[in-house]
Amino acid sequence: MKFTKYLSLLFLFLPLLLLSQTKISIEVQNNSDLDRKEAVVSVKWETILSRFPQIDTSNFVVINSATKKQIPCQLEHKGLPAIQNLLVQVNVKAKGTALLSIQKGKPIAFPTKTYARYVPERMDDFAWENDRIAFRAYGKALEKTRDDAYGLDVWVKRTDNMVINERYKLGEYHVDHGNGLDYYKVGFTLGAGSMAPYIKDSVYYSGNYHRWKLLDNGPLRSTFKLEYDTWDAAGIKVSCTKTISLDAGSQLNRIENVYTYSDSKPLPVAVGISKRPENGIVSLNEQQGILGYWEPVHGKDGTTGVGSILSTPVKKMLVENNQLLAITETKNNEPIVYYTGAVWDKAGIITNSAQWFEYLDNFSEELKKPLLVSVK
Repeated sequence: MKFTKYLSLLFLFLPLLLLSQTKISIEVQNNSDLDRKEAVVSVKWETILSRFPQIDTSNFVVINSATKKQIPCQLEHKGLPAIQNLLVQVNVKAKGTALLSIQKGKPIAFPTKTYARYVPERMDDFAWENDRIAFRAYGKALEKTRDDAYGLDVWVKRTDNMVINERYKLGEYHVDHGNGLDYYKVGFTLGAGSMAPYIKDSVYYSGNYHRWKLLDNGPLRSTFKLEYDTWDAAGIKVSCTKTISLDAGSQLNRIENVYTYSDSKPLPVAVGISKRPENGIVSLNEQQGILGYWEPVHGKDGTTGVGSILSTPVKKMLVENNQLLAITETKNNEPIVYYTGAVWDKAGIITNSAQWFEYLDNFSEELKKPLLVSVK
């Protein structure tokens, strides 16, 4: 009888014990043959709430169980009022596992590792960066000016500090003041991996972006949307929305494009990289969908590597006079995702073409075998 009584009491108070939970465990598993360094992984917030319903979003920490130290984290909203995911940055050895815990505590201040903003003071630029590299997209105000250009621009840097605001304030971002500069030439190309319709052997460029929306802004991931007005692509009316994310520690952006157009057939599109007239080193891997380019040296400014990784089958890759192209296709109102970015040899992390192409190959492999996250 006493045993039955105690068992009844246990079931009575078990929900209260669960509600008072003040610590949960997270396991991050790496099934690949590559070490994952400074990887940003996502944990669904609803899963955390189901196990830690009383969590205080202003008074919790994420602890590396091996080192007993706090690690960087971010609450990701994706532009919504409610929290969607918890982002954490971890190192996981090949075929290894990282154990983390979430518990009550005062979070320490970690440095901001990603940042994005609209730049109205400079012709509607939208600029973004992480602790490795920086980029910008051009707005409507730049159209029909002598500085107009089509594709994505690269701002090289050799510091893990955020530099965008400083460079715009100085107004001399084409000059290296010690942390890098903008010497990348976009011109009338797709630049550092933008995408556009490709019909009958021609690229049909959009105008510059018209509307923007910031969805999340660091410290580990910055995400935003750019909307483009309708344009004509060989008689097809096309509009596009781009959602761009950049994670801390990564050389590449994740870009999700949604094309809306006046045709029922799949739309051929091209991802392109601006090509210099001097000799550079080109890598075209159609089977894996990896487009790589190591530019010729640019005097004292050094060398930029640019690369794109497609997640959809590549029809063909080709080298035109002023750009490299990877051709694929998308469907009306369906997202197409790919990755694109750059590196600077003077940053000292990747300093030659072999290292850059290996980085792109490894990034592709990591996409195929993502880190697996489970909440205990």
